[in-house]
Amino acid sequence: MKTAPGDLTQFTIPSNSSRLCVGVERLDNAGTPEKPSDGSNSPPTVDDIPVALRETPDLPSKPRTNVALLVGSLTALGLVALATGSFVALRMQRSQTATLATENPTSVAQTSPTNLPSASPADTLLNHFPYIEAPQAELAPIVNDGSIKMRQAAAKAYREMTAAAQQEGVSLVPISGFRSLADQKYLYFDVKADRNQDAAERAKVSAPPGYSEHHTGYAVDIGDGNTPALNLNPDFDKTAAYRWLKANANRYSFELSFPKNNRQGVSYEPWHWRYVGDIQSLKTFYKARGQK
Repeated sequence: MKTAPGDLTQFTIPSNSSRLCVGVERLDNAGTPEKPSDGSNSPPTVDDIPVALRETPDLPSKPRTNVALLVGSLTALGLVALATGSFVALRMQRSQTATLATENPTSVAQTSPTNLPSASPADTLLNHFPYIEAPQAELAPIVNDGSIKMRQAAAKAYREMTAAAQQEGVSLVPISGFRSLADQKYLYFDVKADRNQDAAERAKVSAPPGYSEHHTGYAVDIGDGNTPALNLNPDFDKTAAYRWLKANANRYSFELSFPKNNRQGVSYEPWHWRYVGDIQSLKTFYKARGQK
């Protein structure tokens, strides 16, 4: 059956394909449309649309990137990298310090805060170190009449020491403890004049005022109650009291201040002992200790 050009034939698209019914303009026998295109932007017909594009399947939506999670992950990685870098730098620094200590241990020891320098000669006077006078309120008696005193901690230790010696039949007698600046002035200047001694000679047996360990309240001159003739004498080291002190004084935190050939240059005084049983006393005698 022939159809005149320009006639429209209705095509019905099955409903199960979801297509609409559209009119298709028949072509003439030459295969060209009856009406030329006017160049307008009219919608394409069904036949003008490729089959692959006529039905667009529903594509699953792309999941959104969790921005907060991403930022958190990057921050955590940054912190880990920073911590790792700090650890590596610390290890390198320790390694360099260890190498330096191995190559030049003297220079490392000199810069260590625990290796404090000892007193220089400028700090001393006639080979004696300066000491501050102990406050009266910190002193306690070591004899019954209260005439000889020491700092409280030293006095307690001294009484315990003499009691222990007494149980072994040894008599420790205190001769001198704390001395004020006025006391030391007399012992140095007045006695020096009476004995016609020069300053250096007198300083070998008695410190100038302000430079005596007796100012601290930690020093004590000890004699032997059974052989008093040897008190304040180099031969005191031949007494039972001295032998007991040499064997036991450290138990009560007492030590000999001026042993034989001491580097401080003070005469040998086997009767002169000092207490070093607390941090304050250790600091007080640190310089003198380094000169032994």
